[in-house]
Amino acid sequence: MTPQFRTLCLAAVAIAVVGLAFAAPSLARQAPAPAIAAGAAPPSADAFGREPAIRGMSIAPDGKHIAAITSPDGKTPYVTIWRTDQPDKPPVRLACNERAVCQGVRFIKNDRIFVTVRQTWTTSLTQEGGGTQKRHLILSYITDLEGKTWRLPFGESVNEEIPATSFVLDTLPGDPRNILVAKTNPFVGSADIYKIDVYTNASRRLYIGSDKYGQEQTDIDGEIRARQSIGFENGNVYLAQWVRATASAPWVEHFRWYAKDREPKEVVGFTTDPNIIYVRSSAGRDKAAIYEYDIAARKFGEVVFEHKLFEAGFPVTAHDGRVLGFSYEAESSRVYWTDEKMASYDKGLRQALGIKTVPVAWTDTATGATNRYATPDGVGVSIIGWSNDLKYVLAVKSGPRQPPEYYLLTDGGKLSLLGKARPGFDVTTLGDMRLVQYAARDGLVIPALLTTPRKEIYGPGPYPTIIHPHGGPWGRDNMTWDTTGWVQYFASRGYAVLQPQFRGSEGWGQKLWRAGDAQWGLTMQDDKDDGAKWLITQGIAAPDRIVMHGYSYGGYSAMAAAVRPNGLYQCAVAGAGVASVDRFRELINQNRFGREFQLPAVDGMSPLKEAGKVSIPVFLYHGDRDTTVPIEESERFVSALRSAGKPVKFLVLKDMGHQINLWEAGQTAEMLTAIDDYLRTECGPGGL
Repeated sequence: MTPQFRTLCLAAVAIAVVGLAFAAPSLARQAPAPAIAAGAAPPSADAFGREPAIRGMSIAPDGKHIAAITSPDGKTPYVTIWRTDQPDKPPVRLACNERAVCQGVRFIKNDRIFVTVRQTWTTSLTQEGGGTQKRHLILSYITDLEGKTWRLPFGESVNEEIPATSFVLDTLPGDPRNILVAKTNPFVGSADIYKIDVYTNASRRLYIGSDKYGQEQTDIDGEIRARQSIGFENGNVYLAQWVRATASAPWVEHFRWYAKDREPKEVVGFTTDPNIIYVRSSAGRDKAAIYEYDIAARKFGEVVFEHKLFEAGFPVTAHDGRVLGFSYEAESSRVYWTDEKMASYDKGLRQALGIKTVPVAWTDTATGATNRYATPDGVGVSIIGWSNDLKYVLAVKSGPRQPPEYYLLTDGGKLSLLGKARPGFDVTTLGDMRLVQYAARDGLVIPALLTTPRKEIYGPGPYPTIIHPHGGPWGRDNMTWDTTGWVQYFASRGYAVLQPQFRGSEGWGQKLWRAGDAQWGLTMQDDKDDGAKWLITQGIAAPDRIVMHGYSYGGYSAMAAAVRPNGLYQCAVAGAGVASVDRFRELINQNRFGREFQLPAVDGMSPLKEAGKVSIPVFLYHGDRDTTVPIEESERFVSALRSAGKPVKFLVLKDMGHQINLWEAGQTAEMLTAIDDYLRTECGPGGL
């Protein structure tokens, strides 16, 4: 690594926390909202639930074409392709096959795209008493820009058995015909790696997967040079990182980390120097940083990127391996651009699109120290793609009150609007989101996102309030456009919505994450309740009009809220929630790594065992194709509540999977409408 580049990386750290000298309020505030038209109504559930008019953009390596998933009618997605020299001309639109729904598209060569599709699937079960399982299947196809030939990788056909899934491991930018594709065995989890000719579909296996090794990675020349293995030492399970010094050198174990320590060390990139790789690690620190690692010396070097307040992510690279910047997780995912051209593009886009920033005072949960950093003022812009020569750049403008808008920047000067995700969507009644912090009852500082209704419509408060914990629980929320509609649908109808980043949340540092260990329904739940109490003291939440709604782990939280006798909530709404912590622990316990890495963190109160203590009305909803949290979790809780004579309502969403990419057209609107109706008519005495 050259001294000049080392200076750039150190500058990245300093600039990433810009704003230290500014006086600032304690909250990140949003830009002035647009004026509200007389009689303006909040957007309908259908407006939130429609397929985006445009999403998932990709640009060809030569910059001549752009692809995206579009949906003119808000129901059926298509693959759509434009020429960059004629962005205003009608594009080519490709339909996925009649059984499938277009999910994603990316360029793998200048004239070839990799398309993922979703379809419903029913498969026979060979275990658990036989029968069938309803699920979704994700398939990938390679096709040309006119859709003349659609091929499944490896020439497979879809039959009644679950076919192997595949993903692009490396597009091999220096190879005009071939890419590397990983073929995953759905029953084992290991992957074989093939080189595939995108024009003939001819394939050659380069690497045989196994139960021992996984997480294979390629260097900038497309050679498989990194992988991980699971091992045991003195009864403790560990992940070992293996690296080859060259493509023909033997595999050598370089370092390892133990599951019980929960301090991952992971390769996040190869550099233009074959001897240097980048490793992301949180070992001995609260916030993960990116390090150099010298393969020949088998030694960790200096930190090349870190942020004082937030977790470092990964290097962002060009097609030839040059580092363009580094990502990190702040109020949302952001990139510090070290490349001068990309930095200038980023600055120019912000100026052209009117993006403002504000300094924010932020207390670090780990240290208690307060610092300031700059954050977008409600609406931001992100660079999401570029051509190899950096002549063409794709960008998206979005924010909590701004549905995504996609732009093409040409030669750093010409800016063209490619499309809006929700054209005609009236944002004037949407709420204002800001980043806040509050102290839990034991003093731990809890980050949160707070969205409040427009005062011009609903007055200064207090408001009916939804406490809305995220899933995971090893997850987090971001100050971005909410594709589920859960936040803004209700904020536009007069609700305040708090998204607490409770202990156990990931991405805010080790202290907050580890503080949730074995605290399901206990101190993790206290954090959510303390958020509700804080809102009451701030005059934001009406004390007698508070509800908890969550999905997945958030659904578990809503079940737990119904059980706990704190009197804070008038009802609980649980989507696809875990009713029994013990059953979840049983699943984790089947895997040795999970048994040491995750199982100690997953323990606490099971709502199913405490169903007789429920004292408020409960509404549950669940998709019948959910394979992540089976619908039986909700069914058992509903049955227990009914047996105990408790007020409960249950909605089964036909053909709905767990993750949002497995939701069918119309399901978001059905879900939002059902929750809205329940809150107005059945939540607490007489509705919320």
